[in-house]
Amino acid sequence: MDPAVKRHWEWRIRKELVDDILPFWMRYAVDAERGGFHGKVDCDLKIDAEAPRSAVLNTRILWTYSAACRLLGAEYRAMADRAWNYIVEKFWDKEHGGIYWMLDARGNPVSDRKQIYAQAFCAYAMAEYYRATGEAESLARARRLFRLIEEHSYEPVHKGYLEACSRDWGALEDLRLSEKDLNSPKSMNTHLHVLEAYTNLLRVWRDPELLARQKELLEVTMSHIVDGATGHFRMFFDNQWNSLTDHRSFGHDIEGSWLMVEAAEVVGDRALLEAVRKLAVKMAQAVYDEALDQDGSIFYEADSKGRLIDANKHWWAQAEAVVGFYNAWQISGKAHFLDASYRAWEYIEEKVVDRTHGEWHAKLRPDGTPYKEEEDADACLAGPWKCPYHNSRACYEMMERLKE
Repeated sequence: MDPAVKRHWEWRIRKELVDDILPFWMRYAVDAERGGFHGKVDCDLKIDAEAPRSAVLNTRILWTYSAACRLLGAEYRAMADRAWNYIVEKFWDKEHGGIYWMLDARGNPVSDRKQIYAQAFCAYAMAEYYRATGEAESLARARRLFRLIEEHSYEPVHKGYLEACSRDWGALEDLRLSEKDLNSPKSMNTHLHVLEAYTNLLRVWRDPELLARQKELLEVTMSHIVDGATGHFRMFFDNQWNSLTDHRSFGHDIEGSWLMVEAAEVVGDRALLEAVRKLAVKMAQAVYDEALDQDGSIFYEADSKGRLIDANKHWWAQAEAVVGFYNAWQISGKAHFLDASYRAWEYIEEKVVDRTHGEWHAKLRPDGTPYKEEEDADACLAGPWKCPYHNSRACYEMMERLKE
């Protein structure tokens, strides 16, 4: 890539981050009356002051603004502080440890289950807040979350992590992360983000047990979660790692391809890193071959025969395509990956960014027109799952990679 093109691309990404994504949440998400952040902002900027508040949204806001504080400057510290304080005061279970899954608009638990996905995101964000601020209590809480996950979720016979526990870390019958998921004891999604959390925690706490668990988790991911023959993630599993569905999630495939490399780099095992890098290119190639639309975007989901189940364009998957394809190019040197990364960003700028209200459209039709909330319940600018994490993280990653 021509150096001038590369510099301009980095400038465009930075501009989207600092002029659009980060200001949007500072302007519209902050609840000045009750503290913390509103649980929902619809497609027309209408704030739902009574919407419940998810652990996913709040921990991802904490991570986003902690990273902004660390990478861009102290003007983002207040948002990170606000998120950290609200999680500690409202989400943290002071009796049993860990964080609740969902609060009401006044900060009271309405779902007190301990979803391991949420515990992992909290550890991930607490570690990032420590990286940005040096706040020792944040590191202590991240370490505490690691101990809780290992004590209550780790499955020692077949390895990996069980999906969820009750408030006091007991067994649950319904383990689902959302209504769209299977009620299975293990899932790709939870393991992927435990992996990401442990990567960030290892950056600030080189604990031998944490390091050993992370290496094991990478090996479990490569041997059980990734289908080595196809280069796709399997999605849901029984306890013995038998796959329970044939669905393929292209966004998770391309996201996981680069998160696994990042994890292996931080672990520092050369042989493991080489194996992961090879697998990452295979996964990126599978997405390139099967999910890439003519306009540079990627489709969402297919079955094992390649038949599209969901041809819509989800915001977060497009963000992951930019990083995942670029990562595959950095590893392989194959120009089609670089081209795919660049075209994915062009699609985001043209179609996904909401030029009227700010932030990104959550979900678009195959032709690139965005859904409205009355057409699809997932179509909002801010919500339980619609957060500033995938798009800001893609910007942070690409800004750093384009400087290399």
